Amino acid sequence: MAEFTLHDLQCFDAVIREGSFQAAADVLHRTHPAVFAAVARLERQTGLALLDRSGYRVRLSEAGQAFYRRAQPLLREAAGLRQHAAQWAMGEESELNVVVGDLCPRGLLLGLLARFFAQCPHTRLQLHFETVGGPMERLKAGDADLILHRVDKHDADIAWIDLCKVRLVPVAAPQMLTASLPRVVRPADMRGYTQCVMRDSARQPSGESFFVIDGAHQCTVADQAMKKDVILHGLGWGHLPMHLIEDELRSGALKSIAGRYLPVHTEDVVAARRTDGPHGPVANRLWAYLRQEVEGLGEVVSETD
Repeated sequence: MAEFTLHDLQCFDAVIREGSFQAAADVLHRTHPAVFAAVARLERQTGLALLDRSGYRVRLSEAGQAFYRRAQPLLREAAGLRQHAAQWAMGEESELNVVVGDLCPRGLLLGLLARFFAQCPHTRLQLHFETVGGPMERLKAGDADLILHRVDKHDADIAWIDLCKVRLVPVAAPQMLTASLPRVVRPADMRGYTQCVMRDSARQPSGESFFVIDGAHQCTVADQAMKKDVILHGLGWGHLPMHLIEDELRSGALKSIAGRYLPVHTEDVVAARRTDGPHGPVANRLWAYLRQEVEGLGEVVSETD
């Protein structure tokens, strides 16, 4: 079988979609003879009778139907590649990869992303969710254009904009506490209870632990929502973001065990990107948009460039 061209394949596809050689020629802005010759050449090069020409309208033969189905992924990839090239030629990225970390107040930050990308119909948002060290690992590996998570603000390779502060409160369901706790709870007082901890989605976890009590039995979960469910049902205790548990603390469904030795911990959730490479125009507009939006909300604390 001789090599066939993408042009011939596109002509064949247009004939099937439009129902005739002339209609395909009109759509492709080519002449009828040129489209006819392209399809004939494709049949010759594949060694297949792709069209049944016995009727008034051209139809796919049995072999043509199978070939046409297999050709669709290639045609879609070609169309996507053309769009990708065209957007880069006019200076816009075809996609941006954004990683949302587990600490984020998702309603607030997903709303910001939705409003921005509604104004960028030619740039696809590739949205990913990671936990603990996963967001930073993706950013460092070049797999993310932007992350919404906590970062090491002393890292010179990272630029960041503060988005909001998240308070992590140690909580337990009252039914889990089989004995009265002292007024000031120490980590040793919780060693007899299962501690619910977040699983690190990084492929190579750093080994850094957050609030983990040595010697305590643990159960691991994939996200904050599952962690909240486990704790609400009395199957463990742990730190949860305040924005997830305000109602439960008010109703008494959850009890704070925070104190001097188990303090409430505050994390800065930021938008972060690398400083050691170029950023496209859409990425730069998103950066400026996030800075402006959080300033308007009065939640931005500071930023670096």
